[in-house]
This record gives sequence, C-alpha cells and structure tokens, in this order.
Amino acid sequence: MKVLFVTPELAPWMKSGGLGEISWSLPAALHQAGVDVRILVPAYAPLLAAFPTAKPVAEFAQPGGALHPAQLLEAKAANGVPLLLLDCPACFLREGSAYLDIYGNDFTDNHLRFGLLSRVAALLASEASPLRWRPEILHCNDWPSGLAPAHLHFLPGEKAATVMSIHNLAFQGIFPGDTLAALGLPPQAYAIEGVEFWGQLSFMKAGLHYADRITTVSPRYAEEIQTEEFGYGFAGLLRWRRQDLVGILNGIDMGVWDPATDPHLPRRYEYAHLKGKEASKTALRSRFGLLEEGSSPLLGAVCRITHQKGLDLLIEIGDEIALLPAQLALLGTGDKSLEAALLGLAQRHPGRFSVWTGFDDGLAHLLEAGADIYLMPSRFEPCGLNQMYSLRYGTPPIVRETGGLADTVVDCSDATLASGTANGFVFRQASPAALLEAIRRAVAAWHDKALWHKLQRNGMVLDFGWSKAANTYQSVYAGLAGEPKRKAGGARRSANR
Repeated sequence: MKVLFVTPELAPWMKSGGLGEISWSLPAALHQAGVDVRILVPAYAPLLAAFPTAKPVAEFAQPGGALHPAQLLEAKAANGVPLLLLDCPACFLREGSAYLDIYGNDFTDNHLRFGLLSRVAALLASEASPLRWRPEILHCNDWPSGLAPAHLHFLPGEKAATVMSIHNLAFQGIFPGDTLAALGLPPQAYAIEGVEFWGQLSFMKAGLHYADRITTVSPRYAEEIQTEEFGYGFAGLLRWRRQDLVGILNGIDMGVWDPATDPHLPRRYEYAHLKGKEASKTALRSRFGLLEEGSSPLLGAVCRITHQKGLDLLIEIGDEIALLPAQLALLGTGDKSLEAALLGLAQRHPGRFSVWTGFDDGLAHLLEAGADIYLMPSRFEPCGLNQMYSLRYGTPPIVRETGGLADTVVDCSDATLASGTANGFVFRQASPAALLEAIRRAVAAWHDKALWHKLQRNGMVLDFGWSKAANTYQSVYAGLAGEPKRKAGGARRSANR
C-alpha cells in the first residue's frame, strides 16, 4: 500500500497544535505496520536545517495559475519515514508559524502558499507525477491541503484515491472567489457542487466535496460535525456524505509521553510506584512560584488560550477555586484579552495561581506530571491529546463532554469506580457553574487518597498508542484501493447548503 500523507505541519520542526504531532506519529505507526507512506510537507527553515543533505528529486517550474515555482527535496526521518519537502523560499522561508506572522496575523498569501502544497500533492498522485513512486492513496489533512482532491478531480488519467482528514472544522481556509484562477483551478470548480462556499472559495469545502473518504479524529466528533452547532456551515454536506465519514480516535506517542522514561521529570515513576510524581509537583510549584501547600491540590492546564478551550469559564470562577482551596498552574498563549484576564487572576492570588504565557515543551511535560488534576473545559474538542497525556501521567482530567474528550474520559461515579473504568471528571454544560461543580468533585476525590490512587491507575494502564488508529486507517485505505481506478469525471452532486 502506497500512501502520500500531506500536511502543513510536522513535529517537532513546525507545529501549531495537535496536527503537527499527529503528522509525525501516524505515518510512523503506518510505516511500522508495513505501509509505504511518505510525508509531503512545506520545506520550512527548521526542516531544511534538520535535513541539510535532502536531495532534489523534482521541479515544478509552472505548477499552475499564479503559484510559485518549487522543487521537491527528498529526505528520510530518523523513524524511517521518507519525507518530501516542498521547497519554495518565497512561500515557506519566513518568520512566524505555519500560518501566522510574528505579530499573530495570517500571512496574506496563505491561499497561494497552501494552494501550492495542494497542487503539488495532486500532481504527485496523478499520471502527471515526475516521480517513479506513485501513491494509491492521497491522504490530506485539514484545509491547507483541501484543494488537492479538487485538483486531482480535474486532472486527466488514472489517479490515487483521496482521504480528507478533519482535525478542526472551525478552520476552513476561506478566500475570495476570484482567487480561483490564481490557484490553477478550472472555472467549473467554482460551483455549489465544488469549492464555492457562500460566495467565497473554501479549501475545506473542496476537500469535503471531492475526497473519496472523510475521516475525523474521534467517533464523537464525527457525529457532532453533522449538527448545526459544530458543523460550521458544512453540516448538510457532512450529513449527505455520512456513509463516507468515519471517526478514528487519535493516539499519542507512548514513547515520548511516558512518566517512566520522561527526561523532563526530576524523578520518573509508573502506575505501580506513584511516589515519584510528588517530585514533579514540587518542581512545578518551584518553576511557577507557587507555595508549598500540602492540603491543596494543584490544577494544571497546557493549551491555546482561546474561547474554544473554555478558559473564559475558568476565569469567571477563579476566585472561588482559590477558596476551595486549590492552586492553578497554566501554560499557554493565544487571545490577548484572555491572557490579560488570567494574568490578573494570578496577580490577585499570588502563590496560589500562576500563568506562564508562551510555550515550553519540557515545561509542558513537567506540568502533566506535576499537576494533581488536569483542566480541559473545551467548548468543543475534535480529539484532544492533553487529556490522554494526563491520564498517562496519573493526572486525572476534568473535561467537558464533547468530541474526543467524551471518547477518552470516563466520569467518576460509584458505578464506574466499581467497574474499574472511572478515570476523570466530566461535565456537560459549557458554563462556569458546571465547571466549578466538576472541580469541587475532583478536589473532594483528591482528598480520598485510596479513591484517587484508583483513578490514577485506571488512567495510567490505558493504551492510547497509535497501533489501533493505524489499523483503522489501513482498513479505510484498503477499501479505497479495492475500488475501480479513478479518472477525471463529472461533478459530484451533494447537499452543500
């Protein structure tokens, strides 16, 4: 099975969230399972520095429309997965993240940057490919590669089957409709049964409409995005394509996220020997300037500071959390007004609350281990990785019942404790009162050491590795590979409105 995995992010060199980590771990698991997978990713500066001997294997002098010329470099990652680096300095050698400049603004030419990525992905998956290696499956990820299935649809000859993975439907890659020609797409693509979305052009819509299969990152989220609340304008299209839609729960890198081997911890530990976790709590309090309070549990969070993550709910009940009593250590960056409110909360409760704006990978590991309770009150969460990290580290999470959080965290109750499935605390309504009630329950459980140790062990023995997800993706690929070869054809009819 030959698979071309297309992504705008690749950890550890360029990541803005979970997609970067998934784009490293899933291909690695597929490769280990025997899939001939290659990753196509923009040649950002950190990747070029990491692979200085990457060799040119193809040129795209005229990729189409107003897209920049580019070349393809080939390298091999340490895990054995081949990398195809799309080298275009005009598009990808710049300061900032994959999508934003150093001031936090979208790059104004993102449509051309990721239009190039999509176009090259389609060419590599078609008879027009300059490479001898041809994929049977083109696996696209989120809106930056969403135009690839559209381009492939209009290319002549035999071509790969396509999979479109939704990691977060809220990000849709919407641009003015008159960018169609610059992106190298034919006029007939700009239609309701195509890339047009309410008078504009949507990369995400293109992927959802033209891909042969659609996957998303948890079973619960696959159901949620078919509702108006979570569908962000695509609910009708996704309901129409429900037979082609499957939710596959993400995994985590069990080698990187393992308290028994984690080099970022002052003392390593495992579920049968939890005393070592206290050393991380002491170190975390020291790093965040928190008081040593034996009677207070330490709540922790690592996240983007946004409305989606429910941090406004936390801000509203901050003073009440301090009175429980409980402490809080938060690491993240994002919305400046929410950052300011969180910093203000920390100033009102020095030694009890501390907020670190920014990101530090080692500190993130220490926080997962050092916190007693992990907070994840997201309004929506397609999958979420941090709740799995916290379960792995014996840090029972508090989560809202949504997306992958609902698929991984089992609320603590008499019944779930008796069955051995309880591993955290779940609340339903996205309200400050509901979050506070869940925190009160968690703090009360923390004071019952026997109960708490049971919760910790229930979470730590779970297997969140990638092998199960990789097997499911292989089943999706195999089903597509068994279908008739694809050729350029007519437009697909759909319920897009």
